[in-house]
Amino acid sequence: MKVLIVLSGPIASGKSSLCDEARRRLDAKVVRTRKLLEAYLGPTVPRSELQAKGDELDEKGGTWVYEALKDELEKGDRDVVILDSVRKKIQLDALRNALPPDVVVRHVHLKAPAFVRRQRYIERQQRTFDETSFEDASKNATEEGTVTLANDADVVIRTEIADASSVFAQTFAGLEVVPGKPIPLVDVVIGAQYGSEGKGNICGQLAEEYDVLIRVGGPNAGHLVAKPRYKYVQLPSGTQGNDKAQIIIGAGATLWLPQLLKEISDCKLDDDKGRKRLSIDPQAMIIEQRDREMEEQSLEVIGSTKQGVGVATARKILGRGSGTDYGAPVRLARDVSELKEYVRCTKRELEKAYASNKRIMLEGTQGTDLSLHHGPYPFVTSRDATVSGCLADAGIAPNRVRRVIMVTRTYPIRVGGTSGPMMKEIDAQTIAARSGIPVEAIQKTEVGTVSGKSRRIGEFDWEQLRRAAILNGATDIALTFVDYLDSRNADAKSYNDLTPDTKNFIKTVARVANAAVTYVSVGFGEDQSLIRDVPNP
Repeated sequence: MKVLIVLSGPIASGKSSLCDEARRRLDAKVVRTRKLLEAYLGPTVPRSELQAKGDELDEKGGTWVYEALKDELEKGDRDVVILDSVRKKIQLDALRNALPPDVVVRHVHLKAPAFVRRQRYIERQQRTFDETSFEDASKNATEEGTVTLANDADVVIRTEIADASSVFAQTFAGLEVVPGKPIPLVDVVIGAQYGSEGKGNICGQLAEEYDVLIRVGGPNAGHLVAKPRYKYVQLPSGTQGNDKAQIIIGAGATLWLPQLLKEISDCKLDDDKGRKRLSIDPQAMIIEQRDREMEEQSLEVIGSTKQGVGVATARKILGRGSGTDYGAPVRLARDVSELKEYVRCTKRELEKAYASNKRIMLEGTQGTDLSLHHGPYPFVTSRDATVSGCLADAGIAPNRVRRVIMVTRTYPIRVGGTSGPMMKEIDAQTIAARSGIPVEAIQKTEVGTVSGKSRRIGEFDWEQLRRAAILNGATDIALTFVDYLDSRNADAKSYNDLTPDTKNFIKTVARVANAAVTYVSVGFGEDQSLIRDVPNP
């Protein structure tokens, strides 16, 4: 759908500011009638001569404005075109009569008191060196008549009481080019247990289905992806698997700069294409070395990975006042020169994605039972690791969610050491005996991606599954480590290849979670793709 915004209004009423805002937020094409007139007379002539040329062209019926727009509306690649501006009703009528039916046109008239406009004009004159005074420009008969165009406008906006973003909001209200009624476009991938459920590899294999990949959380959770093999700590796990997707790090993220810069380099996001592709919210929190040192001293007792996330998060909260730095002054992404090319408002990037009906995958970190609020305190992480918490950290409204994909291991794990309670604890030898997988392979796998510690392993906890499904509103289950149930599952390419006992386990998972088991992962490797043909009632 093409949208044409036709602006009118007296000199310095705010038209240029609105155009700049629309260009920045919607990549709008702006066609200025001043530039059209300069094509006849040259770029250095005074405003009075341009006004006279416009009057001359209008005597031929005002169609010159449409002729200048025609190619852009018919062949241009921009969804939004802004005409800045019409000065006579004859121009507006000629436009409306000539426009094809598939172009949505909205006439927006801007106005402001003369004393406000005069000050704006003088400030602009200092930049443009236009010799025509505000008084002389305003005396032009056509210019004086622009105020009457308000009578024919679809929207009239007073710009002395609204900044450019507020004028933008009123201008585009109700049009499909900006988000209106929420359409569910977001799929959230969340962990059901204590983390390390295999979310990263699931996200990596699903990444090609999405236009936008977004991650929150911090460097205390590493996500290992098989194809291409890479350990993501800060970036979304499909960054390399889908090199066309837009990459977003939300405002609630905590960033360890050395790791983030390494991933930016490894994923080739440090060239022109990458700098356009990656957006980091300006309010994402920077972790300092002192944060990591403080966690080293105090958090071993709860099995923390000690990456400084909790202390940095606390400083972001406590550092809102003055007089105390709590270890270090608060630094946000907007304060870091190395991130300058990537920092932009991610809420606005998401708005653009909504307006274009782009599919979005939000990748959660850690697991539901590590949630600060809903896990067994104090053996929890420093944030809410549920769907609700991830949405808040990303800046996504709940009614944007299409699916909640809850990733669930066949045998839950926790970080090694005194990391908190879990269902009946077992060891790698027990799983090896049950599945037929060599114990050495299990021990090699069950090492923390970030901590490097051997993991604790527990029996599957059906109550944990039920509770997590309710808390997260799970619509789909991705069941991982199905080879741990039986080594024969590692060769399965479809649901029918799984063992009978495995199929029964899957059916029980679906019943207890009251959600479809949509994906089954039988192992970790480039040649081991997701099983997607799971039958569900």
